[in-house]
Amino acid sequence: MKIAASSPDEYIAGIDDERRPYVERLRETILENIPPDFQECMNYGFIGYVVPHSLYPKGYHCDPKLPLPFVNIAAQKNFIAVYHMGIYANPALLEWFVTEYPKHCKSKLDMGKSCIRFKKAQEIPFELIAQLMRKMTADQWIEMYETSFRSA
Repeated sequence: MKIAASSPDEYIAGIDDERRPYVERLRETILENIPPDFQECMNYGFIGYVVPHSLYPKGYHCDPKLPLPFVNIAAQKNFIAVYHMGIYANPALLEWFVTEYPKHCKSKLDMGKSCIRFKKAQEIPFELIAQLMRKMTADQWIEMYETSFRSA
């Protein structure tokens, strides 16, 4: 599902009425809990939370003109997704999330390398997402990124 938007507000306005409140709440949860050095923007056609060039001038190694991505949220055709690069890069964080998930949600975890998929929007574990957002600062993400991806 592609939503043409130039801002997070436009993106949310383009989501169907049934799922819009869940994406709005997901966005609010992230904004209230993500450390302050991350910046909200549109990133790869989704709502993104990035390390701005002012903190990390090198930018994203795939395209240095782009800021360093950390988290994206998206309303896909069949699910709402949270893409969290920290989970992809940090095995301990992934283990924590996988262990905590059943304590917050009855449905089975549906996850790829960095993508957490929620097929039933009403089952998004907002408190768990809030905890996840508080687990890594921008400085920690930069250090992990430099170690995990820049050296590769």
